Amino acid sequence: MQPGTPTGTPEGLRPPTWLPTEIPDWLFQFATAVAIVVVGYYLSKLVRRLLGRRIARRFKRQSISQTVLRATQMSIFVVSIFVALAVFGIRISDLAISLSVFSAVIGIVLAPLIGSIISGFFILSEQPYEIGDMIQLADRDTYGFVEEITLRYTKLFTLDNTFLILPNGAMRDRDVVNFSAEDSRTRLALDVLVTYESDIPEARDRIEQAARQVDTVINGGPDIRIGGARYPAAPTCYIETHGDNGVNLRLRYWVTEPYKLLATRSKVQTNIRELFADADAEMAYPHSHLVFDDTSGEVAVGMRERAPEEYAPSDGEPDHDIPDESGPTGDGSSDP
Repeated sequence: MQPGTPTGTPEGLRPPTWLPTEIPDWLFQFATAVAIVVVGYYLSKLVRRLLGRRIARRFKRQSISQTVLRATQMSIFVVSIFVALAVFGIRISDLAISLSVFSAVIGIVLAPLIGSIISGFFILSEQPYEIGDMIQLADRDTYGFVEEITLRYTKLFTLDNTFLILPNGAMRDRDVVNFSAEDSRTRLALDVLVTYESDIPEARDRIEQAARQVDTVINGGPDIRIGGARYPAAPTCYIETHGDNGVNLRLRYWVTEPYKLLATRSKVQTNIRELFADADAEMAYPHSHLVFDDTSGEVAVGMRERAPEEYAPSDGEPDHDIPDESGPTGDGSSDP
């Protein structure tokens, strides 16, 4: 070993002898460890930047490429930390022995985190959604775009201009609707109840016309295939059921932008109301028709005729209201 070279001991790295002044061992070890960690941090970022395009071409899915790059960067940084610990004389074998003692406690504390990481592997392999997809959390009725997928969590950029970070374990346990998995076109349904006196063919035509007048609604073209079935792309109105208060018509139509579902539905309903104004069609609503038989009708009329005569005031008596049967009795007492 040449003179002046830093030496390593079980207590850690010692400063070289060529320094002009003597430096305490702990200060030299601390400065060296900090330098190693800083170099490792920037080296990990540089490696990630250099490998970014290659890994992106190798893995077509953005979520997987980001996970690989993140794991590579983290591995380099962790290695630099182990090297920095070696400066203090701490060996990896010593850490392994120490961790084995507290492994049970760490396992209990980190169980939720480990569960989320395992769920992250399943999400990356099963591909229920990808970065950039628009999804809906059915239980929360929340819509948004997938911003980031890691091994621990999924970041969702909602349509309310907020970020929602959900653990992957929670994402795998809930119902997720993906509007961008295969095709961004989404089919909607709208029920319209019209009276039996309405012109049903005209009502169906006006409803279809109302949907075609909206820009975000697909007006026609080739049939849209879902699995092994094909459905008409143009708005189509069907007779759903004959109900108690009218005929239920169901409109099915396709929209091009899944993130404007409510606005599109509102425009379609507004157009339907305007087109029904001058059409031989009327929207139905519940009616109540009360029917009395002959006996009930005679009793009601008889009571109306007898009431004024029976309770009319005599000469010299003040006018008073017709007493209720459940009210005070004639002797001034009240029923209990």
